[in-house]
Amino acid sequence: MDKMKQEQGPVLAICYDFDKTLSPNDMQAQGYIQSIGYEVEDFWKECNLLGDENEMDPNLAYMYLMVKRAHGKVLFTKETLRQNGSEVQLFPGVDTWFERINSYGKEKGLSVEHYIISSGLKEMIEGTKIADCFTKIYASSFLYDEAGVAVWPAQAVNFTNKTQFLFRIEKGALGMNDDAVNQYYQPGKLRIPFRNMIYIGDSDTDIPCMKLVNVNGGHSIGVYNNETKDKTKVFRMLNENRIRYFAPADYTDGSKLETLVKEIIDRTVANEVLERYHYSCIAAKDGKIDEEGDVQ
Repeated sequence: MDKMKQEQGPVLAICYDFDKTLSPNDMQAQGYIQSIGYEVEDFWKECNLLGDENEMDPNLAYMYLMVKRAHGKVLFTKETLRQNGSEVQLFPGVDTWFERINSYGKEKGLSVEHYIISSGLKEMIEGTKIADCFTKIYASSFLYDEAGVAVWPAQAVNFTNKTQFLFRIEKGALGMNDDAVNQYYQPGKLRIPFRNMIYIGDSDTDIPCMKLVNVNGGHSIGVYNNETKDKTKVFRMLNENRIRYFAPADYTDGSKLETLVKEIIDRTVANEVLERYHYSCIAAKDGKIDEEGDVQ
């Protein structure tokens, strides 16, 4: 076990999609689309048509149209997007969720870190009141010119390339261009192994991440809107073994989701005791420590 991991103890990473996971609707539909004179449904139809006609990544299609349709109507800057983000609605309890979960983990001797992995816009998420709760926000983003105006996609996050960020979190190689993500690590040296990850999402775009976490011993949770009560997607994902659990997107104190995550924290703490014992046995076999656990 590496020195950093020994000093801080085990770490649990909770990874979230954003739209319809932490927020009831697409972030772009909560002010931006309306500001450029579109009906929300019409904007997404045009995005889909652009993508289909040009064999274009859907996320690049919506980013292109955001820039193009803003011309002459909205000054399309990072600050504009952050302002739009400040108006994004969150599900009940989200604003106090992170502090409660962190405190529970700390009581159990576990550090909890939170990550966003979203096809939405990083700049908008950075404008929300919960932005500072995340260790890292992985999302689509723009390149800006000298005047601060968006001119080109800097990052486009789609449903398949979302999985790369789980490997970055696993190895602690969090920077977008940190090539340490491709290095080999002994299982006991991984900063946050998959078994210590929770992925929370709502739809098909989350399936690759959910599956990757599942097959490596982690926990995936499908959430649904508690107002509509529509469980169609989570039932299908459960039937197809994409998720292990589902719950309403209710982040309030004592909710089903909070109870479930706390149970996972308890299980993670107990499991890490066994993992440490396992690796100490391997070290003893290799003559690196004696039977009492002291370094030779």
